[in-house]
Amino acid sequence: MEVKPGYKRTEIGVIPENWDVRRGLEITHLIGKGASPRWQGFDYANDGMLFVTSENVRDGYLDISNPKFLPLAFHEKLRRTQLGQDDILVNLVGASIGRSCRITQEIGTANVNQAVAVFRLRDVRSAPFVEYFFQAPTTIKRILDMQADAARPNISLGNLRQFSIPLPPLREQQSIAKALGDVDELLGVLTRLNAKKRDLKHAAMQQLLTGQIRLPGFSGEWEVKRLGEVSSVNSDSLSADTPSHYEFNYISLEDVDTGVLRTHSEQVLVSAPSRARRRLKHGDILVSTVRPNLRSHLLFTRDEPHWICSTGFSVVRCISGVALPAYVFFHMFGNAVSKQIDTLLTGSNYPAINGGDVKALQIPMPSIEEQIAIAAVLSDMDAELAALEARLAKTQALKQGMMQELLTGRTRLV
Repeated sequence: MEVKPGYKRTEIGVIPENWDVRRGLEITHLIGKGASPRWQGFDYANDGMLFVTSENVRDGYLDISNPKFLPLAFHEKLRRTQLGQDDILVNLVGASIGRSCRITQEIGTANVNQAVAVFRLRDVRSAPFVEYFFQAPTTIKRILDMQADAARPNISLGNLRQFSIPLPPLREQQSIAKALGDVDELLGVLTRLNAKKRDLKHAAMQQLLTGQIRLPGFSGEWEVKRLGEVSSVNSDSLSADTPSHYEFNYISLEDVDTGVLRTHSEQVLVSAPSRARRRLKHGDILVSTVRPNLRSHLLFTRDEPHWICSTGFSVVRCISGVALPAYVFFHMFGNAVSKQIDTLLTGSNYPAINGGDVKALQIPMPSIEEQIAIAAVLSDMDAELAALEARLAKTQALKQGMMQELLTGRTRLV
């Protein structure tokens, strides 16, 4: 394939002519790793030196929300890997191989274990660019391709020392890092806003679903009802004479993630999973009875016929004019129902409940009109969250696309 003018072919692909390709050892003062405190004869402490492990190295940031500490003597013993500003950390072992971040915040006295490599650049001005280079999907794939064929996946410091890195001129490095940093700032804003709106929704649920706060125009006492009093539970299943060629859309437990239907499968009864039994209608509430503490519940809102779900769910079908499906569904994620389910699971070797348990779950019931009003408020908050999460996903995809273009020189900023 012909290389277009202004570009050259290298061992890592086609890059601009004025970019260099350097090995890790050529651009660093240090590529090293720490050690296991147990092997060094140290135990964890309440304070002292911050001990960074592969769990702390996240995708693009250092997570020290749950810090571990070791005595300062450990830090003195491992002088080479004492962490500093602009060090780049790369995971070497396990399922998180290749995950990396740059130290950009003040973390005090800190060191790493044997599963984390410290990549310390000679010219720290290149650190932001190299940080993004390590986060690029193509870089992570190259790192994963270097894994040793061992019982536990790993890469070596030697791999990183010989690892080829494309380096634009410093001015272009800085322009690329600035563009990607701007997107990261936006991602940070959206992530924090998403967390804030989730907290607001959780607070609104706790207040509105318990009657602590009443919406304007409503008064009167609420009654506590069992689900079995305001709905039918597991009342509609495939009959024994259903033909073997019956085709349907199937929802398994794995298809549902905290109230969201992520996927489903198309099935024919003769070859379908044996759990595929419960018929669904618009407005049915799927209550996870297997691992219910994961809260894989779903409000089914499809209008098409021929939907079936697993018997790992109990299907709650509300009595019209008595219970509103959306109102009942929001209770599945409220503290009161969660506590009832946790009580049922206490002491059980297998985290599951049954249809009888679901029927016995208690929720406070206002008038149907107030249920409608409460559900409308919470549904509006859900819609805002969904829109924000869609924007967050779109921005993350934009960053990935920008990395692919900018870190390879396909798109130039200078």
